[in-house]
Amino acid sequence: MCGLVGEIRFDDKEASLSLVEGMSQRIAQRGPDAAGLFRQNSLTVGHRRLKIIDHSESAQQPMIDSQLGLGIVYNGAIYNFRALREELQGKGYQFFSNGDTEVILKAYHAWGPACVERFAGMFAFALWERDSGRMLLARDRLGIKPLYLAEVPGALRFGSSLPALAHSEGVDSDVDPVGLHHYMTFHAVVPAPHTILKGVRKLPPASRLLVEPDGRMTQETYWRLAFGPQEGDGTRSESDWQDLVLDSLRTAVERRLVADTPVGVLLSGGLDSSLIVGLLAEAGQEGLETFSVGFESVGDEEGDEFRYSDIIAEHYGTRHHKLFINSRERMLPNLPGCIRSMSEPMVSHDNIGFYLLSQEVAKHVRVVQSGQGADEVFGGYHWYPPLLDSRDPVADYARVFFDRDHEGFARAVDPRLVESDYSRALVERHFAEVQAERPVDKALHLDSTIMLVDDPVKRVDNMTMAWGLEARVPFLDHELVELAARMPAEMKVHDGGKYVLKEAARKVIPSGVIDRPKGYFPVPALKYLEGESLDYVRGVLERPEARARGLFRQDYIDQLLQAPDQHITPLGGSKLWQVALLEAWFQEHGL
Repeated sequence: MCGLVGEIRFDDKEASLSLVEGMSQRIAQRGPDAAGLFRQNSLTVGHRRLKIIDHSESAQQPMIDSQLGLGIVYNGAIYNFRALREELQGKGYQFFSNGDTEVILKAYHAWGPACVERFAGMFAFALWERDSGRMLLARDRLGIKPLYLAEVPGALRFGSSLPALAHSEGVDSDVDPVGLHHYMTFHAVVPAPHTILKGVRKLPPASRLLVEPDGRMTQETYWRLAFGPQEGDGTRSESDWQDLVLDSLRTAVERRLVADTPVGVLLSGGLDSSLIVGLLAEAGQEGLETFSVGFESVGDEEGDEFRYSDIIAEHYGTRHHKLFINSRERMLPNLPGCIRSMSEPMVSHDNIGFYLLSQEVAKHVRVVQSGQGADEVFGGYHWYPPLLDSRDPVADYARVFFDRDHEGFARAVDPRLVESDYSRALVERHFAEVQAERPVDKALHLDSTIMLVDDPVKRVDNMTMAWGLEARVPFLDHELVELAARMPAEMKVHDGGKYVLKEAARKVIPSGVIDRPKGYFPVPALKYLEGESLDYVRGVLERPEARARGLFRQDYIDQLLQAPDQHITPLGGSKLWQVALLEAWFQEHGL
């Protein structure tokens, strides 16, 4: 787990070492253990290393294989690297390190760009050929690891962080109207290739980008998630599906133990993380460290789920750590740091929870498994059942998920930024093109391949990497995701959602954490803005740079400030916090 940056030029100029070094400094938190730079004519790359697999200097990056004429900077973890290494050794390849980075280099030499289809894991990398000057940029199937791109005259820049690119010379940091529409409408989900800035794009998940020395680029999608049964699936019973899910999840959890350092678990007390703990215990893991976070309650809304995480911790005898966060003492003072750790603006309240929890977890372990993705993959959200027989799935999806419709967007932002209804068009296009017949499967596909990537997964990556902590997400093992996509939708959305996962889990963990009400990270101080939280928001929106930027209509901001609690999104978020967070993100990053 690391961070990467770089520049490749197409105009016969040398790539700038100082520019790339400056970009590298902006991602230092992603890799606190080591730093490296490499320049060769038109290419300069930088890397920040977090030592997880092969702690030796032989695994240092940028990694150069002089014999093969290849180099790489890479962020992620290839869980099947040992099996691939054995296969490559059988082909005659010799290795100078014991980690997964070198395996990518040899795999590319053996199989070319198609090597990514053999990787089980999370990854983003830039790999170049010394002699031809050709480069391959690639990202994992579910977009767990980020990869941003910025085209400037005569060059392409790339990196693990949007702000690192945005602060480099010549990058347009004006607001992208498409990105803004998605942020304000699609619950802050800004799908690739767009970002909130005009001058920075991101490589979509499951994509590889071939860059030629003259600047020609060819982008390919190497994996597509298909919904619907395969041969033999039609005769499977509920019990069969449960067994398949457990077997696949066991494999996913065990894969994510590949590390030269202990692996802990972020234990919320919900079904997903509890099942991970249960499967790890079943696999013989001892002395497992688990971590939970909670806030104070507001009215009937509980701010922690400790009583559920305690059940699992006690049942399996884990070394359990509970972090209680007082909003006034811990949350507000740490909000600026949390926002600076966001590579893109992310509105979900639980960012601060993950940020502070990761700070504590990093004192104990360097790798954790987390339960993100189970709701999207196994149908855990409330908007899925109504889509089973929907006659207008686009409208039904937008009504429950969108923070506002296009008219509401137009009332909120400055008229110069109002263009088309980009978010509605995105859903329409996706539902029309996706390899799924049923409306609910179209929504599950959208959420698994787009929403999940640019909300929960990005949130976990950013907040954990802020403290040099690697998070691994077994529910996003691509083979498990493919299995879930084959199941009848009813198997997932029945009985409040995640039915097949709940029934399978009964064979592993106590029912007390399975049949409980669904929980969230409420962070009440950011949902019900009052007192010091409201003062913070008001201060952000009234700063001169906010007024100069002019993203929002002043009458709209005044309306939100007068009655924050009356302006809540369908998903239970504060609209005032949404606009303030975006402005605070620009301010904290100096953009």
